[in-house]
Amino acid sequence: MSSDLQARNVMVSYDGIVAVDDVSLTVARGQIVTVVGANGAGKTTLLNAIMGVVRSDGGVMFENTRLDNLSVEARASRGIRLVPEKRELFATMRVEDNLLLGGFHHRGGRAGRLAKMSDVFSLFPRLKERRRQLAATLSGGEQQMLAMGRALMGEPRLLMLDEPSLGLAPIIVRNIFSIIKDMRASGIGVLLVEQNARASLQIADYGYVMERGRVVMEGEAERLRSDAKVIESYLGVAAAALSGA
Repeated sequence: MSSDLQARNVMVSYDGIVAVDDVSLTVARGQIVTVVGANGAGKTTLLNAIMGVVRSDGGVMFENTRLDNLSVEARASRGIRLVPEKRELFATMRVEDNLLLGGFHHRGGRAGRLAKMSDVFSLFPRLKERRRQLAATLSGGEQQMLAMGRALMGEPRLLMLDEPSLGLAPIIVRNIFSIIKDMRASGIGVLLVEQNARASLQIADYGYVMERGRVVMEGEAERLRSDAKVIESYLGVAAAALSGA
């Protein structure tokens, strides 16, 4: 499996305070990689650095192309999409219009965008039911589905998700994570940032644990799920019992 994203020694500072400190990671095509850690560990800042939202030192390559000096728009045109924690939907626009805007640069024109929207509706049937509703009227789970669907309209080869489970009911989280897991078969690389380590490590192939801006542990997700330190710090007693079952 080829490595599509390579972030090497990424560093981000705000007013002299280091938020991301010498972080390196890779994501291959068709692979789900998760970055877990407590709030304030630097996970969101890392995604923003890869997307070019914030200035960073170090190097970021995607499909053998250096991204360091490229704008957010240029990175997006190369097949990278970021679904931010706040979702950033067009609240006063209908669901279908949000989706069409997400596929604005689709090579197939309007016909291609409509075909892609049909694919998105297959993934998220609820969005098809709500297609004529304003985004602001959707529930939290539906808004997360719309944010993901809008990103998929651009046919990304790398999808970065920032806390997709935040504020959602457990049953909705299971649905969202099941859809993320299914993306593996489509060949999309997924970089998933989560505080919900239990859920993300269940679907990921590989994981990184961040604390105070640094990667303190990494490995196959299955191994991290059974690691005593990860269990104690992020998964809790229930996960410890589960891993011993």
